[in-house]
Amino acid sequence: MNATLHREIPAAVLNAEQALAQVTAQWDGDIVQQLTDYIAIPAKSPMFDADWAQHGHIDAVVRNAAGWVEAQKVPGLKLEIVRLPGRTPVIFFEIAATRAHSTQTVLMYGHLDKQPEFSGWRSDLGPWTPKYEDGKLYGRGGADDGYAVYASIAAVQALKTQGVEHPRIVGLIETCEESGSYDLLPYVDALRTRLGEVALVVCLDSGAGNYDQLWLTTSLRGNAAGVLKVEVLTEGVHSGDASGLVPSSFRIMRQLLDRLEDSATGRLLPQSFHCEIPADRLAQAQATAAILGDELYKRFPWAHYDCGGATNFTLPTTTDPLEALLNRTWRPTLSVTGADGLPAFKDAGNVLRPYTAFKLSLRLPPLVEASAAVRELKALLEDNAPYQAKVTFEGNGGATGWNAPSSTPWFENALNAASQNFFGAPCGTIGQGGTIPLMGQLSQGFPKAQMMVCGVLGPKSNAHGPNEFLHVPYAKKLTAAVAQVIASVPG
Repeated sequence: MNATLHREIPAAVLNAEQALAQVTAQWDGDIVQQLTDYIAIPAKSPMFDADWAQHGHIDAVVRNAAGWVEAQKVPGLKLEIVRLPGRTPVIFFEIAATRAHSTQTVLMYGHLDKQPEFSGWRSDLGPWTPKYEDGKLYGRGGADDGYAVYASIAAVQALKTQGVEHPRIVGLIETCEESGSYDLLPYVDALRTRLGEVALVVCLDSGAGNYDQLWLTTSLRGNAAGVLKVEVLTEGVHSGDASGLVPSSFRIMRQLLDRLEDSATGRLLPQSFHCEIPADRLAQAQATAAILGDELYKRFPWAHYDCGGATNFTLPTTTDPLEALLNRTWRPTLSVTGADGLPAFKDAGNVLRPYTAFKLSLRLPPLVEASAAVRELKALLEDNAPYQAKVTFEGNGGATGWNAPSSTPWFENALNAASQNFFGAPCGTIGQGGTIPLMGQLSQGFPKAQMMVCGVLGPKSNAHGPNEFLHVPYAKKLTAAVAQVIASVPG
């Protein structure tokens, strides 16, 4: 254990050593098993399971989590499962303040819905077959983001055990995040008066640059997604008979994507999809690049990569650490995440296909407004179609990114103290390439609140992909760090 845990701590201030011992025991004795059970339930987000209500998996994980929270008998805690008609449910809990005359509220956020299975899992692993190995709990959703509600309650219990006074605490655990949180805003509106005066948001749905220190997320990219479809025929025809006369829907698709992206570099061509990087974020990225170095790109499972200096290997878009950070946090990027109209190899005859459809995911810089990007994307792709083909772009919605408010002195000091206490290193700052739609909404609704956006998704944890894992030793320290930061909220 780090020597900083043994320093003298004033009365009524969280004892770091005791807090870490308590949350460690709770993770080992209960939380890992709860998450093992959670991973086994295929609670896919509504975007990936249109019949989620009939299947009952989302309801099951909500009931299980709510039952566990209530079983902890946290003094002053009240919990309810809130359901609005036609929407996925949320868990809402509140814990009365123990600090005299406190008017502040801490809001704790997480989600229980999951991404779909994906392929490529290790032969002894699977999305719904949890396995605990070498401190890592493998399976879909444990790290993204099933652990959040359990860690939140464990952090509060650490405060209660030591009698550390705290402000009022509320929890909001949703089940639509992986679909863009389209169900969440109505709940926020319905619960707004019960949320109170939020001084601190604790969001445990983000990532970590390494497992050696606490990491604060300072920005999130947005997302504009949709399906681009190119139709040239009403049915497939013999490729020998028609090719050369009938234009290939795939070739037209390539032309359309060339309007959007430079295929040689990956740079998005419309300038409106870019933004100026704020000076403070650039300075933070420079500091983080110095900490993480080439691990920023070595962390990914390259198909052909040799760190030993071989000349024949797959190269990342850049090996410059600063550029690597900026590319994945402050610059727009296009990904094709799905395709339709392309038969499997075993079904692929000599046929000129009638259409090609791609599912597009456009990651947007934090300061670019998503709805405007979706409109521009539709116009750019549909107008003046080559060969007058039928081209449609159906947006799946968009989520604007987020740039964190400036940290106040108390918040910055609390983060660094917690990171030193539990990791023996100062808190790091990092932008994330993913999207948490709630954060922008909360920043607008509670402009004075500090945002502790952090998480366990560190190197190789592979959220959304195969072999996703939760790094349990890191999660234990993060849980204790959350308790210390909550104890530090002023007022």
